[in-house]
Amino acid sequence: MQKTPNSQLLRLTEEDYRQAPKLPVVVVLDNVRSANNVGSVFRTADAFLLEALYLCGITATPPNKDIHKTALGAADWVQWHYAPQTALAVAQLKEQGYVIAAIEQAKESILLNQFTIVPNQKYALVFGHEVEGVSQEVMNLADVCIEIPQFGSKHSLNIAVSVGVVLWELVRQYSTFNMAEQ
Repeated sequence: MQKTPNSQLLRLTEEDYRQAPKLPVVVVLDNVRSANNVGSVFRTADAFLLEALYLCGITATPPNKDIHKTALGAADWVQWHYAPQTALAVAQLKEQGYVIAAIEQAKESILLNQFTIVPNQKYALVFGHEVEGVSQEVMNLADVCIEIPQFGSKHSLNIAVSVGVVLWELVRQYSTFNMAEQ
């Protein structure tokens, strides 16, 4: 099996990226303390062509050397916004028609493999602090809670890993709906 050289990956230029149609999804980081995790989320947002990131509370924002190190430049073109309070950002997204989906372990959660997107619906996915998770204040604003099934003893994934897992499932579902429409 031959690896594909970087020169053949058909990477978008920064301008092409800005013009490309985006997945109708934003990621909201609720007080994520690690700038390295934030940089990884920028890279994932780039990979899946997300609309934007919302960096809230203590979440680090660009320019930041640790974000830069892990984002590999994605923080230069992925659209992002800062909000001092996550609940206010979430309330505004809700007013703009986004379904607010907290990614958390909760009594009323839906397992990711049982969650189905609604075509043409916009989603705001809220990921929380590495130890405390999504704040209860934000959980109270959520329309749905999605839980990643886990089977080990920790029942805990790194925030950047959680973002990748959940976004891949949504990308897969949007792709399925788009193919069905064609």
